[in-house]
Amino acid sequence: MTLATRQVGKTQLEVTTLGLGGAPMGGFRATIGDREAVELVDEAYAAGVRYFDTSPFYGYGRSELRMGAALREKPRGDYVLSTKIGRVMHARRPGEQLPADFRENGLPGFVPEFDYTYDGVMRSLEQSHLRLGLSRIDIALVHDVDFWTIKDREILDHRFRTVMGSGFRALDELRKASVIGAIGVGINEADTSLRFIQAGDFDCMLLAGRYTLLEQGALHEFLPECVNRGVSVILGGPYNSGILTGGVGPGATHDYAPAPAALIEKARRIEAICKRHGVALGAAALQFPLFHPALCSVIPGALSAREVTQNVERMKVRIPADLWGELKHEKLLEADAPTPN
Repeated sequence: MTLATRQVGKTQLEVTTLGLGGAPMGGFRATIGDREAVELVDEAYAAGVRYFDTSPFYGYGRSELRMGAALREKPRGDYVLSTKIGRVMHARRPGEQLPADFRENGLPGFVPEFDYTYDGVMRSLEQSHLRLGLSRIDIALVHDVDFWTIKDREILDHRFRTVMGSGFRALDELRKASVIGAIGVGINEADTSLRFIQAGDFDCMLLAGRYTLLEQGALHEFLPECVNRGVSVILGGPYNSGILTGGVGPGATHDYAPAPAALIEKARRIEAICKRHGVALGAAALQFPLFHPALCSVIPGALSAREVTQNVERMKVRIPADLWGELKHEKLLEADAPTPN
């Protein structure tokens, strides 16, 4: 299968409409081995995926190590790679107090430290180059400057000011020097993403979960502003962390937590309509965001080569236009959400 490509903002970069998110291979949802992680990246590449996203935070370096092991022998001009800044890793010091949100499934012995300053950006990217074993990073994204992650407005505002007053300058310098091809932000909130693109000259936004088949909160303010400014959107979490993969029932997850009953009921109704049209819920969920002109790629993660293959197959599914019309008629999809009909 040849996957379509789309331009990233006003840059020279083009990404496949289906990418691969690197959080699961860092140990986010489950523990997988190095070999399995490399195999799933290889499977994605063999299937035509040419956009790969990772972060120092995913497994405290583990995702970047594995992503680099899989990609570094492949022709460097054939794919686009993004990683993130905001956390610098250091070896754990004797007696050091671990952060309250420390994840035990990370790379043993390493601890993340927030740093959105000019120097922090430079240190973070230098470390990423070394873990990846690659001399070029195409897209650098500011990571996790949102209330969803921080849970404190005062700290959020402080980090936002640090990014725009210091870290952004480093990213902009690297972009102007063609060391990196594009800069952006990777967060979980449409309103904070809007705040960033109104504050600085960004090429793209990686938005997780806020423009999906289940929820379209980004539709009315953030996405139109992206179109107006020529900013591309990469959608992470197109399945809303699991509820949109299919077989919706008790225990479904949304935003990595048990889904509320109202969302489960809505997802069930969406799935019922998909079934009436002979379409798997996961296929509709993966394809829907890409109808919006701001979107350039959806990047579900994967825990196995089988999950990668499943995502690629879902992109091939032909979805009748009447499915989208019925979802809108039943008020399960925003009336002005772009769809083929």
